[in-house]
Amino acid sequence: MGLPSQGNKIMPRVQKIEMIKTDAVVIGTGVAGLRAAIGASLHGNVIILNKTGGRESNSEFAQGGIAAAPHDDEAAIESHFQDTMNAGAGLCQNEAVRAMVEDGPRRIEELLSWGVKFDKIGSRFAMAKEGAHSERRILRAKGDATGNEIVQTLVRTMKKRKNILVYDSHFAVDLLIEQGVCLGVWVLDEKQNALKCFLAQRVILATGGCGQVYQRTTNPSVATGDGIAMALRAGALVEDMEFFQFHPTALSLPSAPSFLLSEAMRGEGGLLRNADGKLFMDRYHPDAEMAPRDIVTRAVWEEMHHGQLNNVFLDMTHLKSDFLPRRFPKIHATCLHYGIDITKDPIPVAPSAHYIMGGVKTDLFGRTTIEGLSAAGEAACTGAHGANRLASNSLLEALVFGARVGEDAGKIPHTSLPGKITSFPLPWTTPTDLLVRKHHQIQSELKERMWRDVGIIRSKTSLERMIQKWEDWKETFQLTPIKSVLETRNLLLVSAAITEAALRRKESIGTHFRSDFPNRDKGNPGHISLNRDALNKNFPPLQDKAVSPISCVR
Repeated sequence: MGLPSQGNKIMPRVQKIEMIKTDAVVIGTGVAGLRAAIGASLHGNVIILNKTGGRESNSEFAQGGIAAAPHDDEAAIESHFQDTMNAGAGLCQNEAVRAMVEDGPRRIEELLSWGVKFDKIGSRFAMAKEGAHSERRILRAKGDATGNEIVQTLVRTMKKRKNILVYDSHFAVDLLIEQGVCLGVWVLDEKQNALKCFLAQRVILATGGCGQVYQRTTNPSVATGDGIAMALRAGALVEDMEFFQFHPTALSLPSAPSFLLSEAMRGEGGLLRNADGKLFMDRYHPDAEMAPRDIVTRAVWEEMHHGQLNNVFLDMTHLKSDFLPRRFPKIHATCLHYGIDITKDPIPVAPSAHYIMGGVKTDLFGRTTIEGLSAAGEAACTGAHGANRLASNSLLEALVFGARVGEDAGKIPHTSLPGKITSFPLPWTTPTDLLVRKHHQIQSELKERMWRDVGIIRSKTSLERMIQKWEDWKETFQLTPIKSVLETRNLLLVSAAITEAALRRKESIGTHFRSDFPNRDKGNPGHISLNRDALNKNFPPLQDKAVSPISCVR
């Protein structure tokens, strides 16, 4: 049923809302969501909500690979643990890292049994090395299409489970909370322009990251922080939101998107050169191009600003020309499309927003601070990444904790779900062309401001400038059945959490760099946790009733 209107307002009370009951609802179709759904299907019926009609996700575009040690090599597992802890700059949760690196080999074996075809050299898997890894441990597929290979395999596996249903073009609007318990989710069915209510014993957020909060990002258009924003509005804790990883090498051309150029390219011998053609990374770190990602990013940023240029160059031309198209087929083809032959031409590159280490705070089985609500993948903060994610650990974390969330779905106590939903609790504004244009403008302004003021280099001045800009946006929290407008609502809330956390952390550590506090705080301030109330001082609109996830259950 559509959303009835009266005058210029869509009525706050909808007499009939389609209500769908199931055992588990998974929001998201990346690696974490698909693996969680497969696991949860062993314990009951599962519905997957997909905001688009395709399978677009950060997982799909992951190029470098998936880091994992052989299952029977304890020394290799321990080495992976230590590299991860070192990259996280002392802020990784020990138990979460242990779970990831020790469960990882079993999950890789599982993928192989389901049909994933990792690249081999002869009879042995081709193992790559990336920045901050002490040894070669990164499995890849089809050269630079690892994420796609894993996602497609999980989709095929998921389709074999008859008790998993996928609802495409269903955008999750808000969680349904009753007396502090998550009972389901309000969803906009874009095809029917109808509001629906999905009720479940367990709601699993696997909505991915929020790279679209920044002007330059490697993330697809769907990465608008929906799960993190919904959890915040529901009162859940988020953690480590100040730690946003900027990838140092994304394609930088006026005519091209910020296409990711995998760190594996430097792992295979790629060199970074400035505008004069000179190598520069050895001036910033003894490991040069193989330094931790945050150090490489700031080095590139510094070289760009020193030369007042829009990019530096990633040079692969000294490598064998027949090797590059074979090792990086997708990157080679994409660069050719934009007039760059990586076998002959240095590639213009610049940093782009890539991955958020923070998210909805969870335990080792994905449980959040709200009963009935779990999270996995980039939307979650398991503590496995700390202040800086080790390269190629993201797919591993999504796989391991997606499996753990799915397993946990069979252990939850049964909750009595409502028998009837009488209304959505909040008024819906009638969509207009003017409203949609206004939100497109807000998104554009937000991305530019976040890139400039809450980007690679931050300061008290820049962060407070961002907060001041919020005065211009505080009246924009409107609910209307247009996905882009609802995404603006989510991006604004996530940007507030990133800004607030960055303001509170008065030190530089990992991916968080404050020019006014360039050194690490020896007192170790630990983790910064936020909820909606904690944001109230600097971002008061977040406390308005118009964005409260009050359920209306009868």
